[in-house]
Amino acid sequence: MRPLSPLSLKGLKERGDVALNMMKTEIGAYEAKTKLSELLRLVGDGQSFTITNRGEPVADLVPNIGIKRKDRALAVRKLKELMMVHPVRDVNIKELILEGRK
Repeated sequence: MRPLSPLSLKGLKERGDVALNMMKTEIGAYEAKTKLSELLRLVGDGQSFTITNRGEPVADLVPNIGIKRKDRALAVRKLKELMMVHPVRDVNIKELILEGRK
């Protein structure tokens, strides 16, 4: 995956999105249209973009939620595999849970 070239970064700016608690890169509609395939590769890598029309945000280009679910499912599967190979011993899980609730 190659990043946007310095020339491609012209006109892009970062903005904090309080509601989504993440940084997004703003890009004009024309530039988004001309660089759509590159933007889609970056979105596939987890980046998010806000598309603007005359400086006003009109759309968000964000990774598909299904990708996050697949990543989460893979992480759970790997954790379960790890626990089978290296089980937790000499620890009372119920006591730990109750202790955490205090």
